[in-house]
Amino acid sequence: MAYDLSIAIELCQRFEGFREAPYLCPANVPTIGFGSTMYADGRRVTLQDSHITRAEAQALLESELRHTYLPGTLRHCPGLVADNRRLNAIVDFTYNLGVGRLQTSTLKRKINEQDWVGAKEELLKWSKAGGKVLPGLLKRRQAEALLL
Repeated sequence: MAYDLSIAIELCQRFEGFREAPYLCPANVPTIGFGSTMYADGRRVTLQDSHITRAEAQALLESELRHTYLPGTLRHCPGLVADNRRLNAIVDFTYNLGVGRLQTSTLKRKINEQDWVGAKEELLKWSKAGGKVLPGLLKRRQAEALLL
């Protein structure tokens, strides 16, 4: 089945930003483009990698969302298949934090219970790094919560 991931793509691009050269993300992981840590062929990004174009970064982001984060989201929250806006919000969350974080979260439980008020509250809890609320993460979580 083909899914419209345009909202998740837009959220990722807006909140990740574009960087043509490899860099270390806040988690100290080599990253490139719109927050990609791996290439479509499975290689990890390294700081020695060549620059990429915006079009290459867009294609990489779309590939990661479609082949890793969408399936991971649907595996843990299968009910989202019926609601594209909510699905896109959680695909963006999963791209930002990883499938493993969704898998073990109270957010997953709230989504699967269709407790949308509780799910919004849970989303907003994921706005900290190092014990401090980061404005960019809070804005991202708020944008995702609006889609729920």
